[in-house]
Amino acid sequence: MPNSQNDALFILIKTLTKAEKRNFQLAFNKNNSKEDVLFIQLFNAMDRLNTYDEEQLLKKTPGIKKQQLSNVKAHLYKQLLTSLRLLYKQKDPMIDLREQIDYARVLYNKGLYTQSLKLLSKAKASAKEQEEVLLWFEIIEFEKLIESRHITRSLENRADELSEESIMLNAHLTNVSRLSTLALRMYGLYLKLGHARNEKDVLMIKSFFDISLNSNMPSELSFYEKIYFYQAYCWYYYILQDFLMYYRYTQKWVDLCDEYPSLKKNDPDLYIKGMHNLLTAHFYNANGERFADVLHALEDYTANNKDMFNESTATSAFVYIYTAKINQHFMMGTFSEGLSLVPEVEEQICQHQLTVDQHRVLVFYYKIACLYFGSGDNNNAIVYLNKIIHLRIGNLRADIQCFARILHLIAHYELENYSLVEYLIKSVYHFIAKNKDLGLVMEEILKFLRKNIYAHPKALRAAFIDLKDRLVELSKNPYERRSFLYLDIISWLESKIDGVPVQDVIREKFKNKVPRI
Repeated sequence: MPNSQNDALFILIKTLTKAEKRNFQLAFNKNNSKEDVLFIQLFNAMDRLNTYDEEQLLKKTPGIKKQQLSNVKAHLYKQLLTSLRLLYKQKDPMIDLREQIDYARVLYNKGLYTQSLKLLSKAKASAKEQEEVLLWFEIIEFEKLIESRHITRSLENRADELSEESIMLNAHLTNVSRLSTLALRMYGLYLKLGHARNEKDVLMIKSFFDISLNSNMPSELSFYEKIYFYQAYCWYYYILQDFLMYYRYTQKWVDLCDEYPSLKKNDPDLYIKGMHNLLTAHFYNANGERFADVLHALEDYTANNKDMFNESTATSAFVYIYTAKINQHFMMGTFSEGLSLVPEVEEQICQHQLTVDQHRVLVFYYKIACLYFGSGDNNNAIVYLNKIIHLRIGNLRADIQCFARILHLIAHYELENYSLVEYLIKSVYHFIAKNKDLGLVMEEILKFLRKNIYAHPKALRAAFIDLKDRLVELSKNPYERRSFLYLDIISWLESKIDGVPVQDVIREKFKNKVPRI
């Protein structure tokens, strides 16, 4: 029996807002005379279910036989999409633009070639304004077909104009495809590797990037060519931990969106994601004031435009704003204050459970665990770290999974669960080694825990100082810096040496603008 995670119709119904449900039911009542039509019965029954249960569904809709269910569900799915398309036609210019092309096809099939060309001309102007090169190219090809098959008495040199426009757009399309593919593959590399772990990773990434990008770039780039170009460089420098260059390209991304206010309005996801990357750049470059300004701007933009957001955009806005809010507490060392965000994040994850992906949930759990750890609440830190450890997500963000296990060990060490730490060290070592992620920083931490589990307090302070000195030296190695991005282990060691809470150490560093690493 399908479950709620696999049944597409059930998931679609559960993502509908009250307005969307009302619109669907109004459209149904307007176009149908009988209120007991099977698919509307099915809609009402599925809407009332909390989880998808086929047996319960058939009991609640006695008019539907088991062998009919598949066809009725398919019909309902199609009707819902039709209703949503009509509802959002005014909000999404892309839907309206595609509809104009469809209308032109209808007119063409009726033999009304001139009317079809007029409609295509208007659609082309709209596609050009929105920088939708793919649809622009489709319209051109349709115009070429009409002109080549029928006598339309169009303007002189029409064939030459269309041919030149087609060649120009084809070149742009090729470049958009190449750059978007590169940006996507760089993002895929990050999800798989995290930050570059060693010289081998760096050489592989640089070689792949240089070959994929090549130097044959046109002098004039369209909006989306520039966006994908900037995105590719963002991921490239982010993986290499060159956060200054990462900042420069995230800023170019956001500035470009600001130059095209209509596109910023029509493609809010692109702008929000750009702002998220800009916030991340300021976080890693410790630009506290600029971070606060960008976060304020993102919150204002979301508040002023949320009525226009679809569910996907609303989910992205939640993820990026709350990620930034937690990062701000990390920067300022206000971990205890940041704990007030935890219930809000949990509530939002539940609210967007059908649209938020496991990667985002994983990151939130790790950040929440760090908030608890930084505030001295190791028990609750362990609760969230266990959620990461028990997530079945394969190699997704293996870097975070490894560091979660290291933090898990340290939290148990803080709670003086020494026998458990001794037991866990071996399994953690094997997990990290299996993922080929055992850097020198991790190795030093594991050695320290193994050697000093039962150390005398007097000897322990000297051991903390010794470990801190070794880690400070390792932090100068560019391939070991990534360890300190996930876990501020040096501040923790300083807190143990000086006998003060770790958040006080980080807060003092923030006030004095001391770099994290």
